[in-house]
Amino acid sequence: MTLNHADIPLVFSILSFFTILLLFSGILQYVRTYSQKQKLKHKIQGDSRSVDALQPEIAAASRDKGLKVPFFNLLGFIGRQVTSETSSDYSASRAKFLNAGIRRLNAPTIFWGVKIFLAVALALGFFLARITVLNIFDPYATLGICLFLSLGGFYLPEFWLQAKIASRKKKLFEGLPDALDLLVICVEAGMGLDASIQRISQELQLTSPVLSEELKLLTLETRAGKPRPEALRNLALRTDLEDVNSLVTLLIQTDQFGTSIADALRVFADSFRTKRFQKAEEIAAKIPVKLIFPLGHFIFPSMFVVTVGPGVIRIYQNLL
Repeated sequence: MTLNHADIPLVFSILSFFTILLLFSGILQYVRTYSQKQKLKHKIQGDSRSVDALQPEIAAASRDKGLKVPFFNLLGFIGRQVTSETSSDYSASRAKFLNAGIRRLNAPTIFWGVKIFLAVALALGFFLARITVLNIFDPYATLGICLFLSLGGFYLPEFWLQAKIASRKKKLFEGLPDALDLLVICVEAGMGLDASIQRISQELQLTSPVLSEELKLLTLETRAGKPRPEALRNLALRTDLEDVNSLVTLLIQTDQFGTSIADALRVFADSFRTKRFQKAEEIAAKIPVKLIFPLGHFIFPSMFVVTVGPGVIRIYQNLL
């Protein structure tokens, strides 16, 4: 039995229909099984969950109700099939999510699940729309576009995560000068370093909530009994900001060598203020270069038309 070219879209439509039917059947079976397991688990545990107050990341993950949606559980299941918690990709993704301010323990697995899901869904959706709705089957063009959509869906979450990390670092950098000034004032007033950090976290709740949250986590870790150098290194790891790393190194060294924290913080605050001023001057120096494109493509042509246009029209009229 041979197939004509006109029968090929029909065959692909039938195969795609059964593929999607089997896929949704598997998803439905997984959701049903998972819900039964969760009901049994809650019945055994008496629907009581204990949250470890010493680990804010676990507490935030446990209190989050959004991850109880079966779709997120399905994405997490897909992600666990791709990567494991002991792999380097999982550790790198975990560090990136900490830098983005997302502290859920299963965020990396859901992230990889989203990447795989988008890579398959976009390509499959375009393929089905092309052969069913548009009734077009060009194997080379269809394959090329499907590959492009699959790659785009796979790397799209990476772009989103990088944008979120950049936005959060910018907010941290903008709130750091005020935090340094307040820290110098509190330390010079006679307060301890831990008490000063706690006070600053309260004062920055409105002006810089991102930095205030990080300082609160630092305070919780030190209260829980974690050594201060380790808690400060965790702060530097979560923020991944060069200035915060320098501040953490300064505080650890002053604590180890017994030098004056107030003097060291004042010198660091002055140097940071100078660095920030130099960064502002660098941004201002780049403005003329950035204005070349709009000036050359939007302003100069209109000015040329306004100034030279009447003369050209007069010359044209005189020549005629």
